[in-house]
Amino acid sequence: MKRYILTGTPGAGKTAILRWLECDGYTVVEEAATDVIALHQARGEPEPWTKPSFVEAITTLQRRRQEQATALPGDVQIYDRSPVCTYALAIYLGHPVSPALSRELERIQAQQIYARKVFFIQNLGFVTPTDARLISFEESLRFERVHQDTYVSLGYECVPISPGMLPDRVAAVRKQLDAAS
Repeated sequence: MKRYILTGTPGAGKTAILRWLECDGYTVVEEAATDVIALHQARGEPEPWTKPSFVEAITTLQRRRQEQATALPGDVQIYDRSPVCTYALAIYLGHPVSPALSRELERIQAQQIYARKVFFIQNLGFVTPTDARLISFEESLRFERVHQDTYVSLGYECVPISPGMLPDRVAAVRKQLDAAS
């Protein structure tokens, strides 16, 4: 089984690309951070990302989802973000890297959980705010740089998926997936 990460700055269009790939039959493993934010906001905490425990909650949910994702040998799974993204998020937010996140980073490296080629969805030139995405475009560019630098520093190859029409972006990802199989 091959596990690929799809990442990028908030609002870059990752979800639309993932939904298309899912409709094409790929197994998609959902992002954890958005669900952690939604749960905490439903509990009355408007900005859960301001607490260092936020990173720990994401790490725990990401690992659970990765371990529960089932596939047959030879299947391809596409992950909406990864623990490397969580590490980049901790750096961006100025939170400490928790022991659980450190262990998870060591585990995914040692067990080679994810393919070294990461699909890096480039920004669209704007960000549309949501309840979970309260970031300016300027801040999203800084976050994008932290993400890319973090992946590269850990030995991953970021494959840029350029801004453009959704079918073209999906085709660019599929081309890379086809070349890897």
